Amino acid sequence: MATTDNSFNGITEYCDECGLETIHEVSVQIRTESVKQENAQFSREPYRVSECQRCGTRTSQRMNNA
Repeated sequence: MATTDNSFNGITEYCDECGLETIHEVSVQIRTESVKQENAQFSREPYRVSECQRCGTRTSQRMNNA
């Protein structure tokens, strides 16, 4: 029998959608920004992705805005 462990080790952040401080799952994703296939390998950038565990709203922010 499967059990559910609701003690998620997320990060507490403010959620604009909920209007509250809620638990968020935070990860880093590498995204390709170029639409041209020949330049795609040189246009990968890290993004911080945060998903509210209460309402499911997902936000992302480019980490190195140079």
